[in-house]
Amino acid sequence: MTGDPESIEDYYARILAATDDEGRLPVAVEEMPGWDIFPYELDSLRLKPIRPLAADEPPRSGEDPAECWCAEPVTVDVERRVWTNDRWKLDLAIDTGLPITMLLGTREHYDLPTLPAELAAEMGRLITVISAAVEALPSVGRSQLAKYGDGGAHLHLFFFGRPARILQLRGSPLLDWEENLPRMPLESLHANARSVADRLVGVLGGAAGELGV
Repeated sequence: MTGDPESIEDYYARILAATDDEGRLPVAVEEMPGWDIFPYELDSLRLKPIRPLAADEPPRSGEDPAECWCAEPVTVDVERRVWTNDRWKLDLAIDTGLPITMLLGTREHYDLPTLPAELAAEMGRLITVISAAVEALPSVGRSQLAKYGDGGAHLHLFFFGRPARILQLRGSPLLDWEENLPRMPLESLHANARSVADRLVGVLGGAAGELGV
């Protein structure tokens, strides 16, 4: 018998037990801070005190499908739409320091746990094709993929193009670095996004966005 799953209270209590008198966890220097790609110097680095447990998880935008952005009439931002088909859309983030950042989402209202099987299978194919298209960009060394979902209840996956040959930017610290990188010019973002769109249309069909053209 394996027992019941651990409660959040027990999990939280174990974290608090590891904090100091100010409620701070020690920096795990042997983990990510010890990597050569960690972006911060350690002398003044310390973690914030652990806050008390919240009473509940906060509601996300779109928890009620009738109030989600997808319930509104479709408006396409020509600066951002990279690619689309009848079920999916891929949009460009235009405020970024990375060669490309894109968001993949469903046209209808689904979250990851409610995604129908046929869309889940198609999502796997999309992930591989989009990742390959991102990594084909000359300024990209690797495609990183993320799913958060803490702010919005409508499924959206992030694709981040990690700059090539800037080895400090490898791995999970990429987004810590990104906030401090100079913003990409819109014309460069559009050029990269058009390359991705062309590859998606060639492999998957669908339609490329105008991307400001």
